[in-house]
Amino acid sequence: MKTMSRSSRTVLMSGAVFLAATLAAGSRPAAQAPPAAAAAQDRFPETTGKAALLKVCSNCHTAESVIQTLRTRQEWTDVVDQMSRYGAEASDQEFDQILAYLVKHFSPIRINKATAKDLESTLDIPASVAEAIVAYRAEKGDFKTVDEVAKVPGLEAAKVDARKARLVF
Repeated sequence: MKTMSRSSRTVLMSGAVFLAATLAAGSRPAAQAPPAAAAAQDRFPETTGKAALLKVCSNCHTAESVIQTLRTRQEWTDVVDQMSRYGAEASDQEFDQILAYLVKHFSPIRINKATAKDLESTLDIPASVAEAIVAYRAEKGDFKTVDEVAKVPGLEAAKVDARKARLVF
């Protein structure tokens, strides 16, 4: 038997997972939402893109399954493209909103490599504070802990604390 490439196995497994999710979703009565859906929606920040994500993505799987893993922009792009190929129905604008939302809220924040522009978006901070993070990092060296990041002048500790699970050192 011919050996499958890694990408072929990945596509095959993704298809199987998608099929299983579709069948499971189809077996529920349309009027009933899955019990975890209400709780899962609480984990989604109220910003542009949330409505499109919940509308489009929850047709085939729970909202919670979307955010199980942090992904880079490219990885989220690949996921959104794949779901589109599998039949997710949305306008180009909705797909763009979904991608931007996922990148902003469910991507790792590479605090020691990110540009000021990236930090501004992912930490939801003003440009001046993002630039202060980059300057602090350049002056003192790479961050090693969340506490070190919180020491940057002008950065609200709560902003860092709220995203600490996404910080990659």
